[in-house]
Amino acid sequence: MSKISLGINLEFVRHHDKPFEWGVQKAASLGYTHVEPMVHWGRELLSEAGYFHSVSMLDDPLRVRRACAAAGVKLSGLSAHTPLCKPEIGVEYLKQAIRFAAECGAPVVNTDEGPKQPWTSRTEDFVLMRYTIQEAAKVAEPRQILIGLEPHQQYSRRPDGLDRIYGLVKSPCIGINFDTGNSYLCGYDPYLWLERVLDRVVHIHAKDITIQQSSAQRGKVTGTPVGCACGDGVIDWRRVMKICQRAPRDLVLSVECGTIEQAERSIEHLKELMPPVGNRKAKANSRG
Repeated sequence: MSKISLGINLEFVRHHDKPFEWGVQKAASLGYTHVEPMVHWGRELLSEAGYFHSVSMLDDPLRVRRACAAAGVKLSGLSAHTPLCKPEIGVEYLKQAIRFAAECGAPVVNTDEGPKQPWTSRTEDFVLMRYTIQEAAKVAEPRQILIGLEPHQQYSRRPDGLDRIYGLVKSPCIGINFDTGNSYLCGYDPYLWLERVLDRVVHIHAKDITIQQSSAQRGKVTGTPVGCACGDGVIDWRRVMKICQRAPRDLVLSVECGTIEQAERSIEHLKELMPPVGNRKAKANSRG
């Protein structure tokens, strides 16, 4: 039985105008054991001024490591979403994110195929994605960093499409960052889809969807930036956890919500559903 940990994507402080280190400390104070920072290229005003949580990959990666150590939390991964269909962006962005992850201590770099050019065909897009993923894999393999491909855009919005992207490059570093909310909004059963990819999942985005958003957007969109508080929406988190317990690796459920208050409600709800540690150990010992 795999171990499940509760983490949070730092998007939960996006609208609170606070810096990265503040977000990490807040996540720890709420009880999360893992955080998933967002990284970006170059420099931008809000982050430099301390009003935004994203970290520049021109910064020292040890900045991230030190912030997590000071707060007593671990990294579940890096949010490094870049358009795989646009190799002029995706190749160098992912390679830099992987090197950054290796030095700061993040085991996974999460991404998706991103928006495509309007003038490229489906066939061309898959060639472009293969090129980007292959270049990234060559950097990830020697560093033992995993690449989590997320269902979020035009091709990965379908189980077959995500499978095809996953299969473009044969590498032990390629995995899936399964997003519960995106998969639901795409119009598919998120539990059956999670079971389908469970042996390839390396990270989970724990995103809930309100009934109102479900009614307005399900089957019409490919995903959403953040969800509501876990437990306030349509996702059956007890069922998600039971499926994740059967995964071949330990997993972090990285909550994706939009406010501190939602982050607090999310962990309160998820903690109630967590399997007792004693039960996990007993079952592990019985297998040994």
